[in-house]
Amino acid sequence: MEYREYWEQIYGKSEELNSLISSYWSNYSNLGTWQFWMVVSLLIFPLILLYFTVDRKRIFELFFFGYTVHMLWTYMDIVLERYGYFVHTYFLTPVLPMALNMTASALPVGFLLIYQYCSNNKKNFYLYTIILSAGFAFGFATIEVHLGLLEFNKGLNNFYIFLIDIVIAFISFWFTKFIRRIVNK
Repeated sequence: MEYREYWEQIYGKSEELNSLISSYWSNYSNLGTWQFWMVVSLLIFPLILLYFTVDRKRIFELFFFGYTVHMLWTYMDIVLERYGYFVHTYFLTPVLPMALNMTASALPVGFLLIYQYCSNNKKNFYLYTIILSAGFAFGFATIEVHLGLLEFNKGLNNFYIFLIDIVIAFISFWFTKFIRRIVNK
């Protein structure tokens, strides 16, 4: 197949996939479903909690950490979804990543608040991160699976999500410490 033929097929399949996802959303994940409102609540409630609990004296550092968690988890989710390992079956809108409520709100806010708590109270960030990751992976993800909001495929399971949570939180922590060191010099 020639270069141009590949791209014509890619564009065609992409249009077909976008149409299929939009049709699915209109039928099963729209504003009239309880699943849509669950997704909205998982996006909004963590942000409301963050508004009332964030340490405003350290807001840029904390938000940098949370933003790093958000970006890393969003990229990871896009890869996992594209290859069919991890599928959020209900989502906010067909034009944004399907797990936006988790990758832009619930996970970053959870890890941000753990980071804030540990750094303010001289607690072990690594230990608390492992505990929160277990809660997200084995508790929250399990509930999402039982509610039909999430599907694991191709051998992916809660343990891998647990490991991904830990790796992303640790990388975000180390990157934030690195940037703090540069800023403080």
